Amino acid sequence: MAAPTTTASSTRVDLAIQGIRLADAPVSRRAGAGPSDDGHLLLDGVGAAIPLNPRSPYTVQGGKLLLDGADTGMGVETIERPRFYDLTTADGVAYEKIARLHSARVLATTVVQTCVRYDESERCRFCAIEESLRQGSTIAVKSPAQIAEVAKAAHDLDGITQMVMTTGTSNGRDRGAVHLARCVRAVREVLPDLPIQVQCEPPGDLSVIQDLYDAGARSIGIHVESLDDDARRRWMPGKGSVPMSEYRAAWAEAVRVFGWNEVSTYLLVGLGEDPDEMIAGAEELIAMGVYPFVVPFRPLAGTLATDVDHVPAPDPRTVAKVTGRVAAALRRAGMLGAAQSAGCAACGACSALACEGA
Repeated sequence: MAAPTTTASSTRVDLAIQGIRLADAPVSRRAGAGPSDDGHLLLDGVGAAIPLNPRSPYTVQGGKLLLDGADTGMGVETIERPRFYDLTTADGVAYEKIARLHSARVLATTVVQTCVRYDESERCRFCAIEESLRQGSTIAVKSPAQIAEVAKAAHDLDGITQMVMTTGTSNGRDRGAVHLARCVRAVREVLPDLPIQVQCEPPGDLSVIQDLYDAGARSIGIHVESLDDDARRRWMPGKGSVPMSEYRAAWAEAVRVFGWNEVSTYLLVGLGEDPDEMIAGAEELIAMGVYPFVVPFRPLAGTLATDVDHVPAPDPRTVAKVTGRVAAALRRAGMLGAAQSAGCAACGACSALACEGA
């Protein structure tokens, strides 16, 4: 497959780093387990989660993306606030505290909003999973029944086409995967055809991966963030204590159970890993049937990386290099994010890989 033109990709990478100056984004996200402090937009009709930055050189006027006042040639639309956000459960919990719209048609929830690794000595320095809980914008544990109720409403009222369920890590050997399976099963009972991705650490008992598939999940993310052990120890001392051998075993079992290109992992550019080594590691993942979802590290309020370490965003040239070369490897393998059943790669809003035809 030939590579697309790079103009859209380079702009998309720059937007992911510098963000966009926007007065209002009806669908946005503050704090949480993944890329946040973003507005969910359509760039030339394609979903994108872009940081909201009042100092960004990118602005929107008349539905056009401007860079320092000049037309970039890209169209911008905000995504309308979903109707299910206006509903509450019978016991008074707002639906948007249970699950949120991501991009235009993806429903996402963190089924357990606490993490056993959130103590500062173990916490992933880029993560703010418990900050949204402290702000009162979510609840600590979502029950399977609550998630199913919200998913049904989001499907019927707002036309969601896929769902992502992630979780904070628990103390159990399953590291939270058992509750994920319960939640998946509840949603599939009311929406039997809705594609669902689950996201968790490698479970201590790999048979749980089969349980997640049997519950009805059709895609899985087992997110390592970095393949470099020094970066892992520095950036995620708790999670980094899980040996890479456990990740490789979990990825291999997940590919066996879920299938080729239905398993993914985040790779964050900007954690100090050598770019060429990251690319080589991504190529090894691709050879295993695992999709490396390349995303730039984002400095987010509420994270140790921002509030304590003051780590800046990565150089856009480095992000573009890694994104472009990983995309080329994905194209050679015929591995497309859009071909996955559900999940981050299927959505593509947090990465520029889709702009590179991957």
